[in-house]
Amino acid sequence: MIKLLSTTTAAVLALGLAPSAFAQDGMVGEDAQPFSGLYVAASGGYDIQGNDRGSRLLFDRNGDGTFADQVSTAAGADAFSPGFCNGRALAATPGAGCAKDRDGASYYGRVGFDIQRGNFVFGALGEFGKTEIKDYATGFSTTPAFYTMERAVKWEASARARAGVAFGEGANAGMFYATGGVGYANIKHRFTTSNGANAFAGNGNDKEWGYIVGGGVEKFITRNITIGAEYTYHDYNDDNYRVAVTRGNAPANNPFVLAPNTAGTTIARSDDNFRWHSLRGTVGFHF
Repeated sequence: MIKLLSTTTAAVLALGLAPSAFAQDGMVGEDAQPFSGLYVAASGGYDIQGNDRGSRLLFDRNGDGTFADQVSTAAGADAFSPGFCNGRALAATPGAGCAKDRDGASYYGRVGFDIQRGNFVFGALGEFGKTEIKDYATGFSTTPAFYTMERAVKWEASARARAGVAFGEGANAGMFYATGGVGYANIKHRFTTSNGANAFAGNGNDKEWGYIVGGGVEKFITRNITIGAEYTYHDYNDDNYRVAVTRGNAPANNPFVLAPNTAGTTIARSDDNFRWHSLRGTVGFHF
């Protein structure tokens, strides 16, 4: 901890002295403002989901749009009494366990424009890419059978601001920065079950608005090329996906279609937000 504090203090002092360094060297023009201008960059890394413990499936049995109903057997027992897990089912019974949500690689491209004034940098960027994460929620019925809802990101775009503090000089300059803005993601949904009797129909993919915040460090290694590291947090409100369950080939006393609502049951996830953390390396070219 003491070593970390010492390192941080030294970095802060270096940043505070950066304008003096520029002034002493008499640097002018582009060399004094290496981050000013247009740039393109590529990034890649690994995305990690938070612990969404408690995720489960919710049911609307009477068609009123409220997901607070119990799916009951003909005897009145809870048809989902075996329980739920915040993962992907490995078999029809919970005793076999659940695979965890899948973390995965991410890869993005961006274009941006910055303006540098002294050792302060501010600008904007647009980014487009994909992450390989998958998020699951599963329920188990007494049949026995499993019912798993899955979501993944088909693509993600964002428009963000960034602001930072530069240090160093010319081709040796670097910058610590913060970034944040709006995100727009195509979230892909999938439903799987071992129940072969009922009929199931999902309502497809959703394009959702969200937000992205984070920060990073970027460092020139030549006059035009930078490398860096960046952390971002992504948050989307994903609450529109539904699965409609109808009778199919199941008997009339099937829990999903028991009277008084013989039309069926609608299933939703309990966790409305799709969130993840992204750790990426960046390579940029500054024009």
